[in-house]
Formats: sequence, C-alpha cells, structure tokens
Amino acid sequence: MGFGTADWIIVVAYLAGVTLVGILTRGSQKSSSDYFLGGKNIPWWAACFAIVATETSTLTFISIPGLAYLTNLNFLQVTLGYLLGRITVSFLFLPAYFRGEMSTAYQYLGDRFGGRARRTASLTFVFTRVAADGVRLFATAIPLAILLKGARLTAGWGDEPVYMLSIVLMAALTLLYTYFGGIKAVIWTDVIQMFVYLLAAVAAAVILAERVPGGFDGILAAAAPGGKLELFRTAIPPGGFFSDPYTLAAGLIGGMTLSMASHGTDQLIVQRLLTVRSLTGGQRALIWSGVLVVVQFTVFLFIGLGLYAFYDGAPLSALGVIKADEIFPKFIIEEMPSGLSGLIIAGLLAAAMSTLSGSVNSLASVTLEDFYLPRFGAGMTGDRQLSRSRLFTLMWTVVLVGMAVFFIFSGSKVLVEIALGVASFTYGGLLGMFLLGRLVRRVDETRAIIAFFTGIGTMIAVVTWSGIGWTWFTIIGALATVAAGWALSRARGDGTAGGT
Repeated sequence: MGFGTADWIIVVAYLAGVTLVGILTRGSQKSSSDYFLGGKNIPWWAACFAIVATETSTLTFISIPGLAYLTNLNFLQVTLGYLLGRITVSFLFLPAYFRGEMSTAYQYLGDRFGGRARRTASLTFVFTRVAADGVRLFATAIPLAILLKGARLTAGWGDEPVYMLSIVLMAALTLLYTYFGGIKAVIWTDVIQMFVYLLAAVAAAVILAERVPGGFDGILAAAAPGGKLELFRTAIPPGGFFSDPYTLAAGLIGGMTLSMASHGTDQLIVQRLLTVRSLTGGQRALIWSGVLVVVQFTVFLFIGLGLYAFYDGAPLSALGVIKADEIFPKFIIEEMPSGLSGLIIAGLLAAAMSTLSGSVNSLASVTLEDFYLPRFGAGMTGDRQLSRSRLFTLMWTVVLVGMAVFFIFSGSKVLVEIALGVASFTYGGLLGMFLLGRLVRRVDETRAIIAFFTGIGTMIAVVTWSGIGWTWFTIIGALATVAAGWALSRARGDGTAGGT
C-alpha cells in the first residue's frame, strides 16, 4: 500500500503524454476562428466527452464521494435535473446560436439587444470563471502537494511553497498544449482525460468492493440502516419547502435551471457546442453529456458509500481529516494498491487539467471576440488575431494562478461552497437575460440590462440573508430578471409575444 515508484511513473507518464497529445492534435491554425472553434469540424461525440470532462473538476472527484459519506444518494435528483436542463437548452437556445457565425454565447445578446448587453454578460462570465476556477486550481494542488511532500521532494518546505509549486506545475503543463493547440487540443485532451478519471473512479469502486466484506452487496448492506440509499426525497422539510436543496422538486427544478445557465449561457460549455458541424450535432453532444453525467455521479456517489462501509461510518475526527473532501484522497494515498494509486491521482489531475484548459481557452475567446475585436479589430489579419488569441491565453493562465495562490493564503476551508457560491450570484441573471431575449419580444437593451442587475441584486439578497437551499438560487435569479424585464417592457407599452 501507499504511493510507490510505479505510481509516480504512471503520473509522470500521464502528464507528459497528455501534454504531447495536446500539442500534436492542434491542426492547422490560420485565424482566431481556427484557434477557438476548431474550424467547426469537431465530431459531436468528442464535444460531448469534452463537455463532461470540462464540468468535472477535482472538486467533483473528491467532494461527491465525501457528500455521499456524510449523507445519501439524494444528489442524483440534481443530476436528473441537469439532464432536463440540457434537453431544454438544446431546443430553446442552440437553434439561435447556430444561426450565422457566432463565436461566443454573448454574441447572441449583442445581436438581440446591443453591444452593451453583450459586454455586460461577457464581463460577468469573466468574473465568474476567474473566481470559481481559481478555487478549482487551488483544489488541484491538494493531492499533488501531498505527493510532493510524501516523496520528500520538498523536504523542509512550508505548506504554502509546496502548494504554490503544485499550482504552477499544473498550470504550466496545461498552458503548454492550450497555448499552441487552441480548442482542438483542449477537446481531444479532454476526451482522453474523461476516460482516465472515469477509469480511475471505477477502479476505486472495484477496490472498495474487494476490501469490504460481502463486496458490492456488503457496501449496500452497510449503507442501508442509516438511510444512505435514499434516492428520492418527497417530504416537505421542517424548515419549509425551499429550505432543503435535496428534495425531489429542488433537485429536478434547481438542477434543470442551473444546467440551463451553465450549459446555455456559459461560454465554457457553449464554445464546445459551437465547434461541431451542425445544430443536430450540438444537440446530440449536449443531451448525451447529460446522460453521461448521471452515470458519472452514480459512480462517484457509490464510492462514497464504499468509503462509508470501509471506514465503518467513522466520524471525520476519528479518520484524522478536517472535512469530507479529504476522505477519498486519504483512501487513495493510504489504501490503494501500488499502480492503482497512480492511476487515480492521474484521474484527479485529468479532471483538473480539463477544467483549467477549458477555462483559459474560453476566457481568451471572450476577451478577443467580445472586447478586443469590436474595438481594435478593423482590418486585422488572421495571423494577428491568432497571436492575440495566444497572448490572451497566456494572460488568463497567469491570472488564474494568481487567484489560486490567493486562496492558499486566504485560510478558507470550504472550497466547494466558494466555487458554487460564485456562480450562484451570477447564473440567475445571465439565464434570465437570455430568456428575455428568447421570450420577450420588444424589451430593449437598457431595460434588459436593468433587469439583469435586478436579478443579480435579488440573488445577493437571497444567498446572503435567506435560508433557501442552493438548488433554488438560479431559478429565483432568472425569474426575477425575466419579471423585471417583462414589467419594464409593459411600462413602456411593449408586447410580450414569442421569442426572436
């Protein structure tokens, strides 16, 4: 047991291999469109796998098993809502995105409302991605820092320098293929990374079944008495209908609207959909990604049940950990056989690198397409656009590293809450503005922007002062935005007929 030479060989080989694959799959690049959209020639199934890999961060990999260890299977209700949301986006938003030559999700708002609306949404996306993915990059450093200290490669160093080295190492390797390869490198490495971390997760589940008496049946038998196999929760919670984020209604409705926002208005995901050849391909990629996510979360949650059975449901203090996020990494480092530990750590790094590469590339695309080219792009050649694209890729990598380093010294312990909390403030307003564009025919740019900030303000109040469960946040913000836009258009004397 423990992390040995074979494990190190696997991790190093993975990091070198995925970086090389990313560089080799870049293809021909003559303009920013090639760099950010891959010539719109990516197979739908590759885009599907890339979507799943991009939205699966290290936080997901280590936090969902920890959640199941502490609670039950109720989170699967949310994933079913994720699938419903993707189906809705496929038929409500994607047809508008595939008209003409769109390069970012926010170009639609520019065409529908005007340049100020486009820049407002783009700036909101930038803020959300930098804050949330800075947290995710910091989380990436946790298992890598443990390995570096365990191998005595940083003997005598304090915790902060080890974390900083881990962050810089991960960012540098990811930047290498993202900088040269653009979206093609990001997508094809994402395909590899999705299979790596899923293989790692399945391997962990199998090992747990072997280590628990009775195997898979033994895990289920150990989990059943504590109600940990509960999937659907239909009872109204004691704190009120909206207080529990994991009731059936909260999971389905909240998961649906959250997925509509993240997969219909967030450039991180929309960019991948815009790389496929057709609207039908984009719809297939998005819907099938929802199916895969349900399967994936089922595996992660089962790992949590396996950990619960393996450790006999011991409290966190008895395990020597501070939070549930540390239980799975503890098992990987201490209990997995040599070779498999390296595979699972490679899976953790795969989840991290896919999220980081996608975030950097999407931030660069929004910076170029929504801010730089509209002001400075007149007469700019394709080669110059390409050089600017790479410059912005480098810039945003440095910014995310800086944000991750900030979290090292912030002393914050609740990483998942921070990452989800950032999106909670913005997703409702973004989704509401896109819904205004599709559903409220004559609302103008100024009123749409006022409605957007009304939704953001509502979310600040709800998140800060209410006891409402987090799964309700996005729909409340979206409804506040749409209601404000509708009221303002009525006050102006406009109608509210079908979308554009």
